Amino acid sequence: MPWTNQGGGGGGPWGSGKGPWGSGPQSPGGPKPPDLEEILRRGQDKLRGLLPGGNMGSKGFALLGLAAIALWGFSGFFKVEPDELGVVLRFGQDVREVQPGLNYHLPYPIETALTPKALRINKIDIGMRQVEDSRRAATREVPEESLMLTGDENIVDIDFAVFWKVKPAGVGDYLFNIQNPEGTVKAVAESAMREVVGRSDLQPILTGARQTTEAAVQGLMQKTLDHYGAGIMIQQVQLQKVDPPTQVIDAFRDVQAARIDLDRSVNEGQTYANRVVPEARGNVAKIIQAAEAYKSQTVAQATGETSRFLKIYEQYKNAPEVTRERMYLETMERVLGGADKVIIDSKPGAQGVVPYLPLQELAPSAAKGGQPKSGGQP
Repeated sequence: MPWTNQGGGGGGPWGSGKGPWGSGPQSPGGPKPPDLEEILRRGQDKLRGLLPGGNMGSKGFALLGLAAIALWGFSGFFKVEPDELGVVLRFGQDVREVQPGLNYHLPYPIETALTPKALRINKIDIGMRQVEDSRRAATREVPEESLMLTGDENIVDIDFAVFWKVKPAGVGDYLFNIQNPEGTVKAVAESAMREVVGRSDLQPILTGARQTTEAAVQGLMQKTLDHYGAGIMIQQVQLQKVDPPTQVIDAFRDVQAARIDLDRSVNEGQTYANRVVPEARGNVAKIIQAAEAYKSQTVAQATGETSRFLKIYEQYKNAPEVTRERMYLETMERVLGGADKVIIDSKPGAQGVVPYLPLQELAPSAAKGGQPKSGGQP
């Protein structure tokens, strides 16, 4: 059936009698479509004008063949960016890896090259999404990813980020063993976090076990990805937010503040103890050293006195009277040496008090050549 007889009014299913490619039968007086043979003939004429001699001889075909071969050979050059690694495939099989820079592979279809972003560190957010706003960057919560159940049957809201990159020696595994790398890392990260949180209690996760949780999740993720042969290395797992459910978050914050006060009081007491205990130990050492010194002095003095007494005793045995007299005189000298004395002569016919001659007062006058003043009988 001709196009003009369909759809009524001479218009086919594409309207106005046109065919499926936008043109219909042409009237005898209308413009004719271009002739394909004429186009080919004109192209051959232009090519003959470019070739030496103006004809398509054997040399012309040889030059065309050489140009085509040269273009085909140059098509094997490719560039690898600084954050990429190149993987060369020969008939679809991985044959080698190339470093960033200008490289070459055999032209298609013998060899092809893939250039994944293997040197770039990638980041995946779990439990939150960054929303680009016209004024500022905002964060949107994703509770179906962040709400998890702990080992003591409490609910905790955890947002975390995973930093990962392709293993230097695992680019082939990264390209051919997994179809969606980011989706795989995200699923493994969420599964590992739920497993680690499910083995832990709520309170340690909220307070002091953040680093332990991060290390456990990173290790479990790496083990799982290695089992998959994904060729991915987990650089870091970073907890962004760890909070209890919204309904009880105020009570948990009060408990956390009380724990902080407890730690501060303990630290203050430890500081006071660190200051007082060394001071007390120093005083104890000082007292002990003083006692040791007094002991040594007393023992040495007693030893000396004992030795002196024994020597006097030896002399006393040899001459008792002389030793007794000497001891008496030494005792009197020691007792009366620093006291004011009045000498009285008790012999018969004596004057009583012995006249005193002040020699110390007369000494300066005698030194000047003057006569001494008599203060009594010489």
